[in-house]
Amino acid sequence: MSNGNGNAVAPNANRLLWAGFMAILAAGVGFGVRGGILGDWATQYGFTQTQVGEVTGFGLVGFGVIILLGSLFADSIGYGRLMIAAFICHFAGAALCLGATPAYNSGAGHNQMAAYTLLKWGQIFFSVGNGLAEAVVNPLVATCFPLNRTHYLNILHAGWPAGLVLGSLASTFMVGKTSWELQWALFLIPTLAYGAMCLGQSFPKSEASQKGVGFGTMLAEFAAPVLLVLLLVHAMVGYVELGTDSWISQITGKIMASPQKGLLLFVYTSALMFALRFVAGPIVHKISPLGLLFASAILGCLGLNMLSSAEGVVACVVAATVYALGKTFLWPTMLGVVSDRFPKGGAITIGAIGGVGMLSAGFLGGPGIGYKQDRFASEYLQQKSPAVYANYKAEKESSFMFFKPITGLDGAKKGVVLDTPEEKLTPVQKAEKPLIVEANLFGGRKALQITSWVPATMAAFYLLLLLYFKAKGGYKAVHIEGSGSGAKEVA
Repeated sequence: MSNGNGNAVAPNANRLLWAGFMAILAAGVGFGVRGGILGDWATQYGFTQTQVGEVTGFGLVGFGVIILLGSLFADSIGYGRLMIAAFICHFAGAALCLGATPAYNSGAGHNQMAAYTLLKWGQIFFSVGNGLAEAVVNPLVATCFPLNRTHYLNILHAGWPAGLVLGSLASTFMVGKTSWELQWALFLIPTLAYGAMCLGQSFPKSEASQKGVGFGTMLAEFAAPVLLVLLLVHAMVGYVELGTDSWISQITGKIMASPQKGLLLFVYTSALMFALRFVAGPIVHKISPLGLLFASAILGCLGLNMLSSAEGVVACVVAATVYALGKTFLWPTMLGVVSDRFPKGGAITIGAIGGVGMLSAGFLGGPGIGYKQDRFASEYLQQKSPAVYANYKAEKESSFMFFKPITGLDGAKKGVVLDTPEEKLTPVQKAEKPLIVEANLFGGRKALQITSWVPATMAAFYLLLLLYFKAKGGYKAVHIEGSGSGAKEVA
């Protein structure tokens, strides 16, 4: 079945592609807006950076879990039903977050835990909606365009940076003029759009399901060592891309001494990603998907190191450009490699890749980078002035995995000094402010520097995979021949 596009196998392939684009756009808008309102949450509710990182982490953990679970049963439940569920969860996520301020103001005093809980569950529902949608759209696009999967998956995932651009721009122009609640609700606009585009549409099943490949055979693909390596590497992709994106505008805003410039820089890099993802196909044809991934990891490592030592706006723009070039193709090209090499896995293998990446970003990236900022900022301030640290430290310790617990800086206390005009500060606050600014900046720089080790490790794995496939005669996409138990993967 062709719709006039030589790459498509369903008459409504293009409509399904753009419906998927809008679903990922909705996730990107929410993510972009959230990056701009993290400071509002810390200041309004007195959260530490680690607590803010935990809330954003929940917004990625649910994403990952649901991609995994949704992909297991996507063909049996039906893609249409999963998209309806995604639509409902997106609205529930908006409603729960919007209840945070009333909950915080309830009772005799401020209820920080109530606000934290509602934001946490709001982010979980938002992420469940994202995960259900992505459990559908990744295998759907790979199925609709089997002759050029990597190219069309990159186009599909151009919706992510497009959403980041729109969400971040909205925050940039709305900050100080409208509440964070109104900004957060903006992601419901593309949610309504993808809901309307999915109405009345038929959804083709994955190539594996069409060929009658059984559930057990799909799961057996995970015995392949190459797939296990790809899963490990994509966990690193989730950490370095989505984990870093949760914080990058805040950190660069500190470097450039302007939160608004940090947001605008994030908009610029996201716009660059959006444009570049439409040209992935020609690049892949020249250097192969793994060659593109290797080059991307090298640039990602270089860009993060450059950002960690950048001074001033120009240096930040140059460094962020290098970082953006590095991260642009990582996520969708990894999905393309898995769908190219393991088509018998159907929705399950491509879903596992996306799920592992999101889980890593949620459990490790968001909280881990927040912890690193807290740790190095508090250590810096303790060394420079124990008295100032004592004035601004949080009431509770923060911890991350097996690393030592630390007591970070209280977001509300910092906000009083950092957000108050200079002429309204007390003499003591004026003396303390430079130290707090220096500590925040030091923590952000160190977090980026350490995070750069992740893409360096990824580059080593990609190089090993390139050498492996070269020894096997080169990287080639494979397809399924035959059906049922006799189905085979052939180049």
